[in-house]
Amino acid sequence: MLLEMRVFGLAIDPLTNAPIVILKDVEDKNVLPIWIGPLEASAIATELEKIQLARPMTHDLLKDIFKNMCVIVSKIVITDIEDNVYYAVIHLAHGNNYYAIDARPSDAIAVALRTNAQIFVENKVLEKSKNSDMGKQAGHTRVGAGKGSDRQADWREMLENLSPENFGKYKM
Repeated sequence: MLLEMRVFGLAIDPLTNAPIVILKDVEDKNVLPIWIGPLEASAIATELEKIQLARPMTHDLLKDIFKNMCVIVSKIVITDIEDNVYYAVIHLAHGNNYYAIDARPSDAIAVALRTNAQIFVENKVLEKSKNSDMGKQAGHTRVGAGKGSDRQADWREMLENLSPENFGKYKM
């Protein structure tokens, strides 16, 4: 089953300085933090802050290509997590043809933000994320690694209780 999510904001892991994109469901009941790279965070932050650049970045280029070829991004789905690596699919429609394109979640989210596509997460991803050991992600040690489930519970509680007022502008 799919759960609709939205980008709640970007944060920085205080231990590793790795960027984290935070997804929350539309009812604010579930939170999904995904550790991403700094370039991907910049692409997401640029769109969240509606910053206009002189030249198109990669995700802007994709948006323009889709628009000029009459391709619609119908949705993106975070489909799985294995060994703390997240997987996503970008769903495209062109006429009567439908395509599912494998993507990194950060890229899929950046495209979704630019095309106003809905963001979904498979329920199994939320369950796996809640049960993960908060170990290594994308070459970074994630918060709570080596600290046990108490640290994981503290981190998850902090994320679930965030409000929009907790976020300032994302600095790159």
